[in-house]
Amino acid sequence: MSEEESGREPIGEDARIDALEQRLQAAREREGQRNRPQVQGADANYRLGSRVLAELLGGIGGGALIGWVIDRFVGTAPWGLLVMMFLGIIVSFRNIIRISNRRPE
Repeated sequence: MSEEESGREPIGEDARIDALEQRLQAAREREGQRNRPQVQGADANYRLGSRVLAELLGGIGGGALIGWVIDRFVGTAPWGLLVMMFLGIIVSFRNIIRISNRRPE
């Protein structure tokens, strides 16, 4: 028989059981938040590190390539390569400093 058919009121549950259920629900929510992967922060840091690496390699490699081309056409080997690679390093570090001074998004 169901409670509706009997016409009697349901027996009240013990307050301790209600408190236990509330504590269990709160613990499940805390555990769910704790186990949730923190993808957004890690992903942003990974992208920032990749950008810094690309700036560094691109500046040095680009400067070296331009210097090598200058040396081939003008015949000033190895001075064009060294000067342009040095300028590439300076530009790379300037860009890395700019990236590091930006506010987090």
